[in-house]
Amino acid sequence: MHSLPTHFTRRHTLIACAAALVGGLLAPAQAAAAWPEKMIKLVVAFPPGGPTDIAARLVAQSLSERLGQNVITENRAGASGSIGTSTFIKSVPDGYTLSMFGMPALLAPVLFNNNLYDVRKDFLPVATVYDLPMAIIVNPRELPDVKDLPGLIAHAKKAKPSLNYTSSGTGSFGHLSMEQLKDLGGFDMQHVAYRGSAPAVTDLIGGQISVMFADVVAALPHIQSGKLRAIAVSSNQAKQLLPGVKSVAEQGFPGFDADTWGGLIAPLGTPQAVVDRLNQELKVVLADPALQKKLLAAGAIARYQDGATMKLRLANDFARWSKIANDKGISAQ
Repeated sequence: MHSLPTHFTRRHTLIACAAALVGGLLAPAQAAAAWPEKMIKLVVAFPPGGPTDIAARLVAQSLSERLGQNVITENRAGASGSIGTSTFIKSVPDGYTLSMFGMPALLAPVLFNNNLYDVRKDFLPVATVYDLPMAIIVNPRELPDVKDLPGLIAHAKKAKPSLNYTSSGTGSFGHLSMEQLKDLGGFDMQHVAYRGSAPAVTDLIGGQISVMFADVVAALPHIQSGKLRAIAVSSNQAKQLLPGVKSVAEQGFPGFDADTWGGLIAPLGTPQAVVDRLNQELKVVLADPALQKKLLAAGAIARYQDGATMKLRLANDFARWSKIANDKGISAQ
């Protein structure tokens, strides 16, 4: 058998290596270009029925129609979203496992002292999906003269013993928002923790407690019936749900904004082409008036922001709320 010339062998070896390299580079790109070729799973790290879950199901339905593949939701609840989120970030980054991130998961590692993930670097923000407005509400029978935020602050400053307020739980954004507002306004109220918005609203209506910083969706029917009174909303956007109520910023605290929010995230390493496609589709989906109406009925406001804006928003909110939690020694433990 004759041996091949050295230059021939080297040349073909180089060609083979180059072909393998190009093939390796093209494979992910081709896979991303063909995406999606099968069902997509959308993880929700919270129980069914809440705002994040409802938003996820609505978006999943719209994305299914636009992408031509089923997008199904899967709930993995626990520890304010940290269990489902910490599991999700280890998913294969192929574009077939996504998650609808909700704000309770932002601070869960801080409040539970579990350090399971860092929202600033452990996943890819794709786009924001919704804002969840909040409001300061009172029991009008218990506080008949409190009709706005200055009125509440004046009442709180002279109340003996101190006025109590509640939220959906220790470390909730209602809790943290009121703690920040207390510092800004120079008044005091004592937080009484409940497990969830529903029991807190029930006791607010019953008069066991007088004030709550609540998700608007939890209190809206009772505000509309007159059982509860909204005296301030968390942002100007929140007026879409309570158009006659002034924001906290308009009542003496310029720049104050305490809406919580949610958005779509992907595991690190997900092909950029897939992330870009999802971003584009979400922009279209969230501009649909029918979807906006459905989200509004659930107490959420459709809000599209691209991945870069969402990443910055996560970092800013983490810095703001973790500082309040740490300064006040607030923990879910």
